[in-house]
Amino acid sequence: MRIATWNVNSARARAERIGDWLDRSDVDVLAIQETKARDDQFPASVLTDRGYEVAHHGLSQWNGVAIASRVGLDDVRIGFPGQPGYGEPAEAEARAIGATCGGVQVWSLYVPNGREVDHPHYAYKLDWLKALRAAGAAALAEDPQAQIAFTGDFNIAPQDDDVWDIAQFEGSTHVTEPERAAFRALVDAGFDDVVRRYTPGPGVYTYWDYKGLAFPKRKGMRIDFVLASPALAARVTGAGIDREERKGKGASDHAPVIVGLDGDEGQPRDKKKEKV
Repeated sequence: MRIATWNVNSARARAERIGDWLDRSDVDVLAIQETKARDDQFPASVLTDRGYEVAHHGLSQWNGVAIASRVGLDDVRIGFPGQPGYGEPAEAEARAIGATCGGVQVWSLYVPNGREVDHPHYAYKLDWLKALRAAGAAALAEDPQAQIAFTGDFNIAPQDDDVWDIAQFEGSTHVTEPERAAFRALVDAGFDDVVRRYTPGPGVYTYWDYKGLAFPKRKGMRIDFVLASPALAARVTGAGIDREERKGKGASDHAPVIVGLDGDEGQPRDKKKEKV
């Protein structure tokens, strides 16, 4: 079984690329973030035409999360317990959706950016992560053998070598100690960063800004993760980052991250070439 997560930065703008990548990659479950679409705007046919069931949660042209699965899509959940809202009045944004796929509870998460350290969005980000940690810990306390995958764009670089030059990020979000502590709290609650062991850094990234030729200059960040519960982490046998998908016209600024279970290496794959 292969599970992937990908911030597509607009599902409508990149519908064709999403379909082409699914044709090549042979993943069973794809968690998608930043769809930038309401439910009625989401291009679900790109997924359903390829045999995937789809659950999407989008409220506006911002945020938006989805899960596509060809191994079942049950117990769909919009938001996690205690998920905080933002704004006045505070309302939950379209940043979390979960479903059981092939026996695994997969979550597609788009963690708030934080914007600036002194911005209310930064406090919101920390509250959001704290609530996610509490929900995850409660789920494992109820069932220590639960197979849970927290996947998505966490908007945090947990280590200095997760950014191309830590000096360039001084005073910026994504690398502050409170954000990193919130990420560590998730790991300490039992959710293992299962991709890192197969993709050691430095210089291994999942995101490259569109500005300043960041991608060809290798000026990236590792901010997209799969955090697995103990029972699921024990099944992980490989993982990879499909850096090639960041190339070319119309690419997302994020690359897909893939995890393989039960013997699958989890590496990027080109199913079309394998058939030649």
